Parts: sequence; structure tokens; C-alpha cells
Amino acid sequence: MSENNTAVGGPASEPSLPAKPKIRIVVADDHPIFRDGLCKLLALEEDFEVVAQAQDGKQVLEVLQQYEPDILLLDLKMPDLDGLGTLQRLQAAKNKTRVIVLTASDDKNEFVQAMKLGTSGIVLKQTATELLIKSIRKVHAGEIWLDSHTTAAVIRQFVANDETPAPVPAVPTRERERSPLSQREREIVALVAQGFKNKEMAEKMFISEQTVKNHLHNIFDKLGVSDRLELALYAIHNNLHTGR
Repeated sequence: MSENNTAVGGPASEPSLPAKPKIRIVVADDHPIFRDGLCKLLALEEDFEVVAQAQDGKQVLEVLQQYEPDILLLDLKMPDLDGLGTLQRLQAAKNKTRVIVLTASDDKNEFVQAMKLGTSGIVLKQTATELLIKSIRKVHAGEIWLDSHTTAAVIRQFVANDETPAPVPAVPTRERERSPLSQREREIVALVAQGFKNKEMAEKMFISEQTVKNHLHNIFDKLGVSDRLELALYAIHNNLHTGR
């Protein structure tokens, strides 16, 4: 007589992996319809969690202290305490929340001021939703987010104010004397400062995109900068943005 062994509860399931922590977001904007709509859009992403909303800068400071989010989406035009004033307070408090300015403004001076005050990204309100979502993930990963148009505009503004270099953010300047930039590397630095992307630089210089990436890796290593924005600011500070 054979035994009939039946597994109780069905086949053993593999242990599930721990859920990946969500990116915790605060949305700050003084227009309730826009703010609510944006929160609903963000809530559709599995890795996002909107933990709070704020309608002015004072509320931003309160909710950031309470919730300690990963990302703050910050409008620049708000009552009581505007976006730039809020950024000043956050910088003084050494707040660790990464800030993405989400604005309808096209004032390049405001963009420059926001970057000086520690903003990690600038996204225009007319930007496609998928790019905003991408910017949140990129900034959360430690990257700077500026689209090509905004980067070029910010850089041009720095160039326009070149007669007063003091406000330019401090960036590493440990270029190694024994490893100066080659002429090709200086050309790439100038193109980065003018807002060109890797593919555009490759086409302009008749080299492959991978070669551009290799040059950038060497440039970052030589100059001690960690991203394109720092490199662009370094270029302006050291008069390399013209390629001459």
C-alpha cells in the first residue's frame, strides 16, 4: 500500500524580497489645483510617496522638519516666504532634502540663484510629466538635473555676469600640474559649459559618444569635479567656457 503524501498549503513559495524604500516627496506650490493634480500623478508611480503638501515657504520648513522627505518639489513664486527665501533657510539649516525647483518662471537669474543655494534640479512646469518623474529619480540618486535648454540658459547667465565672479559657487580646483587638460579636453569642457550633451558633442567633434564619455571621465578625474554642472561652473570660473 503506497503512501499518498500531500503537501499542506501547496508548493513552498520563495521568500519575497524586501520592498524597496519609496522616494518620499513633498510638493510645495500655492495653487491648490496644480498641487493636488501633481500629487495624484506622482502617486501613480510605485516608487513614489507624497508625504505632505505645502502652500508657502513657512509651511515647507514645517513639513520638512516633520517628515524629513527625500525630495522637495518647490515652486519659486509663493506667498509669505518665496522659493529663494526658502532655499536660503534650508541651506543655512544644512537640510539634507534634495530640492527640485518646479517653476513656470523663465527668469534665468532666479535659476542661477537657485543653483547657488543648493538646488539639485530645475524643471519647468510646461515640461512633460515623464521628464519630471525622471528628474525625481535622478536627483534622488545624487545627480543634478537640468535639461539642455535650462543648462545653457544658466551657463549663459553666469557668463553674462562674468565681471562679478565672486558669487560663482566654489568648486574643486585641484587640477594636477603634471596632468593638464589636453586641447581636445579643453574643447569638451567649453562645449559642456555651453550646454551641449554627449551626443551633440560627438557629432560636433566627429568622434564617438563613447570617446566623449572617456574624455569626460578623464576631465572629471583631473579637475576633481563630480558632475557636469560643477564642470561648467569650473569652466566659467577659470575662463575655459569659450574654448580658447
